[in-house]
Amino acid sequence: MIDEAVGAIRAGMPVILAADTVYGLVTSPFTDGPVRRLNALKRRDELQPSALMAPNVDVLFELVPELRGQPGNVCRALLPGPYTLVLPNPACRFRWLTGAKPDALGVRVPILRGDSALILDAVGAVVATSANLHGGADPSTLDEVPQELRDAAAVVIDGGELPGTPSTVLDFTGGEPRVLREGAADGAEALVRVARSS
Repeated sequence: MIDEAVGAIRAGMPVILAADTVYGLVTSPFTDGPVRRLNALKRRDELQPSALMAPNVDVLFELVPELRGQPGNVCRALLPGPYTLVLPNPACRFRWLTGAKPDALGVRVPILRGDSALILDAVGAVVATSANLHGGADPSTLDEVPQELRDAAAVVIDGGELPGTPSTVLDFTGGEPRVLREGAADGAEALVRVARSS
């Protein structure tokens, strides 16, 4: 099943896997076609940004070298963990993930276990979004993933029951960092951790 999932992601096909927070719908992030298909599958606007998910911070820096420096300090302070960090993207990399703001990019380095961890390690990175239809509930079990998404996925990885609360989204692109979405971790506490590490 792991090899099938890796092959499917590399081919730009959608895969459902267990993240550290909720079930995710993932595919290859390296070209725009798979990302557009993922958005269509979820019925979400293409201008809505998606997160680049990597197995560790070092891989993230290889993919987006501009994150080294101050953004890198933020990454080291909080990742891996249940956060999506919106960081400056001055080179406008992965434009098909950034939505309406090409100079900002959301990144994740989750704490994965089992098959999901092995799959992410093998492919290097994915575009990740909750395995729900746009506006739907975040699935904590595979049964909560809409049937049409399960039917459309090339591979479905069952990771058991998950916490069910999505990642906390923190924006570091402005003058002051801010919490865009409270989620699996306390946003204010995370900002304090970053401030202490600076």
